[in-house]
Amino acid sequence: MRPTWADIDLAAVAHNAAALQAMAHPAMLCAVVKADGYGHGAVPVARAAVDAGADWLAVATVEEGRALRGSGLTTPILLLSEPAPPEMIEVVDADLRPTVYTGEGLAAAAAAAQQRDARLAVHLKVDTGMHRVGAAPDQIPMLAQAIADKPSLDLEGVWTHCAVADELDSGYTDVQLDRFDRVVAELRAAGHHPRLCHAANSAVTIAHPRGRYDMVRCGIALYGVPPADSLRSMIDLVPAMSVRSHVSMVKTVAAGERVSYGQRWEAPVDTVVATVPIGYADGIRRRLNRVGGEVLIGGRRRSIAGTVTMDQLLVDCDADSTVTAGDEVVLIGRQDDEEITANEVAAKLDTIGYEVVCDIESRVPRRYR
Repeated sequence: MRPTWADIDLAAVAHNAAALQAMAHPAMLCAVVKADGYGHGAVPVARAAVDAGADWLAVATVEEGRALRGSGLTTPILLLSEPAPPEMIEVVDADLRPTVYTGEGLAAAAAAAQQRDARLAVHLKVDTGMHRVGAAPDQIPMLAQAIADKPSLDLEGVWTHCAVADELDSGYTDVQLDRFDRVVAELRAAGHHPRLCHAANSAVTIAHPRGRYDMVRCGIALYGVPPADSLRSMIDLVPAMSVRSHVSMVKTVAAGERVSYGQRWEAPVDTVVATVPIGYADGIRRRLNRVGGEVLIGGRRRSIAGTVTMDQLLVDCDADSTVTAGDEVVLIGRQDDEEITANEVAAKLDTIGYEVVCDIESRVPRRYR
C-alpha cells in the first residue's frame, strides 16, 4: 500500500462540537457533514458530533442524507438546498427535512408527502443578500401561506445564510440579520410560527452572537479549521485532519540541475532532494511549489522543489543527509513543534481552508482514531 494517508481525529471533532454547542447555548447545534464531511468522512464525523451533543445534521444532497440514514443515524437531517421535484419522494422515504424556496418545490414536497400519507417538515430559506438560492424576503409570506394551506406540509423552520460573517470589518452581516429579523416578524404577525429560526454558519456562531437564534449550522469549525484566522482566538478548536506520507526516495541533485515538469526549480547548490508519493491527484495543488509550499520532515519545514506531479512531489532538504527513505512527511498537521495548517496552505494558494481539506481525494485512505 502506498504510504500516504489522512489521519482523522474523531476526538477533535467531538471537542469542537462540544465547544460550538457551549458557545451557542441555548441554541441547538446542527453539524454540517456535506461533501463527505468536508473530506473527513460524513458517517464517522456525524456519529462523533451526535455523540458529543449535536442535535441536527445537515447535508447538501438527497444522496448524502440517504447515506447517513443507511448508516443507522436517526438524528434530524436538514437538506441545505431545495431538492429537484422528482427527488421529493426519496426525501420523504429517508425522513429528511428539505429546504424549500419555490412554488414548484413546495408543490412537489406536498405531493410526495401526500403520496406516502405523511406530514413533511420543511424549512423555508430566505435570500437576505447571498443571492445564491432562497426566496426574496417579499416572497416569504406568500410561500409560508402556501405551506400552511397544504395539510401534508409543516413549516418547521425558516433560515438564511450569511455571506461575509468571517470578515469582522464588514457590516453586511448585520444588514442580512436585520432583513431576516424583519421577515420572521412579518411571518409571526401573519400567524406563521416556525419552530426553528436559524442563520448561523460557523463564522456567525463564533463572531456574531445575535445570529445564533434557535440553531447554529457549523461546518468548517466542526473540523477544527477557523472560518478565518481572525476568529482563531475566539474559540478553542482542534484540527481533525492531518495529511501524511513517507519519503520514498532520496537523491543528491547537483548545483544547476533542474527538477520536475517544466524544469522550473534549479538547485542553487548541491542538495538532497526527497521524493514523496503524493501529488495533485490526491488534492495537493500542482502550483504549490511556486507559492512557497512546504512540508515537515524531521520536525523541520522544507520547501517543495519543482512542480507537484500527479502522484509525487519533490522536497528540497538542503544538504541534510539525515533524511532517509521511510521518514514521515506532514503536509497538513503537526510534527514535533512545527505545524502546517489548512488555513496556512490556503493563504498561499489564495483560497480558503475549506477548499484545502475538501480537496484531499478519496484515494488518500482515511485513518480514524
